[in-house]
Amino acid sequence: MLPLFRKKSQVLLGIDISSTAVKLLELSKSGGRYRVESYGVEPLPSNSVQEKNIVDVEGVGDAIARLISRTRPSIKTAAVAVAGSAVITKVIEMDADLSEDEMESQIKVEADQYIPFPLDEVRMDFQVIGVTESNPEKSDVLLAASRTENVELRTDALEIGGLQAKAVDVEAYTLERAFQLVLPQLPNADELETVALFDIGATMTTLNVFHQGRTVYTREQLFGGKQLTEEIQRRYGISMEEAGLAKKTGELPDDYEGEVLQPFKDAIVQQVNRSLQFFYGSTQFNEVDYILLAGGSASIAGLPELVQEKVGAGCSVANPFTDMALSSKVSANAIANDAPALMIACGLALRSFVE
Repeated sequence: MLPLFRKKSQVLLGIDISSTAVKLLELSKSGGRYRVESYGVEPLPSNSVQEKNIVDVEGVGDAIARLISRTRPSIKTAAVAVAGSAVITKVIEMDADLSEDEMESQIKVEADQYIPFPLDEVRMDFQVIGVTESNPEKSDVLLAASRTENVELRTDALEIGGLQAKAVDVEAYTLERAFQLVLPQLPNADELETVALFDIGATMTTLNVFHQGRTVYTREQLFGGKQLTEEIQRRYGISMEEAGLAKKTGELPDDYEGEVLQPFKDAIVQQVNRSLQFFYGSTQFNEVDYILLAGGSASIAGLPELVQEKVGAGCSVANPFTDMALSSKVSANAIANDAPALMIACGLALRSFVE
C-alpha cells in the first residue's frame, strides 16, 4: 500500500515539487521546539511540470540533485506529495475492533467498490480517523488512492536527485499539518472556527478550508503568479527569465505598480471571492473567520490588506517558521521571504514528528 499516512519512523526531508521550482526543508525537534536544519529552493526547467504533473522526470531529478548539493542536508530520505486533484479520498466505516493488518486485508478485497480505476493501476493507503459518531462499534477510516504513475514519477525524480522516497503524501494533508503551526499566531486564534488558506502558486491556486483545525474543503483552479510574469514580459518586451527576475527585485518602470501589479492584485481578490462563493454554495458554511495567504504570490506588498478590505475577513501571510529555531546555515531573511511558498514542504517535513 502507498505510505500516505504511516506513523513516524524516521526523519524525512520535505520535498515539494511545484510547477516552477523544487523546495527542500529539513527539520529537527528538541523538546517542544522545531529547528530548521537546511532549506532551499531550486528553479525547474521550463515546462518540466505542468499543472502539477511531472512531464520531464530527468529535469526535475537534476534540479533535486542541484538542490541537495547546495543545501547539503544531513539525511537522504524524503517525503513528497501529490496534488489533491490526483487523489481519490473516501471515508468508509469499518468494524472498530479490527487490527490495522485486518483492515488492510479487508480494504484490498473491497477497494474496487471505492476506486474507479483497475486496482493494479493505483497505489492506496488508509488512516483510522476515529470512532463513527452514529455507531461506537464502527471506525471512520480515510481511504486515499492515486494512480501509480503519479506516485512513481515523483519517487523516480527523487531517486535521480539522490534521495530515497519513503512516503508519498497528499498536498491537502501536508497543508493541514503546517496550518497547525500557523494557527496559534493568528489574532484571537481561540475564536477562529473556520479558516481559509489560499495557496497561490505559479500556475495553480488551491483553496483549503479548515474547520476546527481539520480540512473540510479543497479546490484547485488555474490561476497563479505566472500570469503576472507573462504580463511583465508582454508589457516591457523582455524574456520570461528577465521578467521573473524583475518581479523579484522590483526593478521595473514607474508605471509597473499602477498599470501591472495593481490589476494582478485585483485579480487575486476576485479569485479569492469567487472560490469562497463556490465553497459557500457547496457546503453548509456561509462565512470564514480568517483568510491566510500562502504560495509565491502571497508576499506581494499590500495584498493581505486588500483582501481584508474587499472580502471582510481578517487576512495575513502564512509563516510556519515564526517560532522555529534556525541552524547557522539558514538565513533568517531568506527563509522569511520564502516562508509562504514553503507550507507544503513544511507539512511534509513535519510528518516525521506528528502522528
